[in-house]
Amino acid sequence: MQTFISVTLALFVFFGALDARPYPVKYDLQEVASRTITVDEHGRGDFTSVQQAIDSIPSNNNEWICIHINFGVYVEKVEIPPDKPYIILEGDPNHDPVIEFGSDAGDVVKSPTFKLYADNFVARNIVFKNTYNRLLPPNEGHGRKVSQAPAAAIYGDKASFYRCSFLSVQDTLADTLGRHYFYDCYIEGLVDFIWGFGQSIYEKCRINSLGSGYITAQGRDGPNEPSGFVFKDCYISGSGPTMLGRSYRPYARVLFAGTYMENIIMPQGWEPWNSSQYDLITFSEVNCSGPGADLSYRVPWEKKLSAEEVNYFSNTTSFINQDGWLEKQPK
Repeated sequence: MQTFISVTLALFVFFGALDARPYPVKYDLQEVASRTITVDEHGRGDFTSVQQAIDSIPSNNNEWICIHINFGVYVEKVEIPPDKPYIILEGDPNHDPVIEFGSDAGDVVKSPTFKLYADNFVARNIVFKNTYNRLLPPNEGHGRKVSQAPAAAIYGDKASFYRCSFLSVQDTLADTLGRHYFYDCYIEGLVDFIWGFGQSIYEKCRINSLGSGYITAQGRDGPNEPSGFVFKDCYISGSGPTMLGRSYRPYARVLFAGTYMENIIMPQGWEPWNSSQYDLITFSEVNCSGPGADLSYRVPWEKKLSAEEVNYFSNTTSFINQDGWLEKQPK
């Protein structure tokens, strides 16, 4: 996705036909962890960096371990390898810690600030930020050069995020692989800033556009792949005009349900990605509201899903939680 572009009141609409029950959330995840590690940038904990805390956890751990991050700005790249499952990253609910980095861009594998490869992961009250594009000075006479710089890249299965923020400009949240649940999160960017091949539900999230671009770029590659992005009772804000999404792969699947849209959405709503196979793409909106949700001029190939299809995709249990993994995670 090599693209270069020049650069409130929250309203949630209850979508009655759907399973809109939020999962219960605890403020103290340490109660359910077998061990708690404290990270404090001033040395008042077990470690001064988040990566040091992760490195201290034994490989093939099979019990929940909580890494409590005290308020601060942690300038580092953080990676959780595949052999370190059952990790909780917990910030202070009153003062979210920030994990940020921004020295490189242009490579979605190397440049993310946070990379998750392990399964069974929970994050709560953390700000993930890539500062590369956000600090880039304008090129005189040529506008601002924007490049790929994800704040987070999620490759693991069974990952959940509660009240987290993801901040960048291009490719902010690489929802790459696996089943994921985002609740009450804030996601900000400009170009394809929620993208990937993941199978995910975003519930009651704030999606903030920084200008003219694309919100989603979903990458479902075949008719039998279960992946897709579902935005349920969310709020789209910011500046535009922006598209709801474009098809990163031929069978891209995105649903906005019960979502409020400010007046920043392009009338056509969606765009293919150099593809004329519109019938393969599943882009849909159901029971959305706000000035940006006017369907009068949407692309003619936007899908009209049946009530059964909408219920399947928007119901957490049927779409991402068939084996009950969310209930088994600490909240």
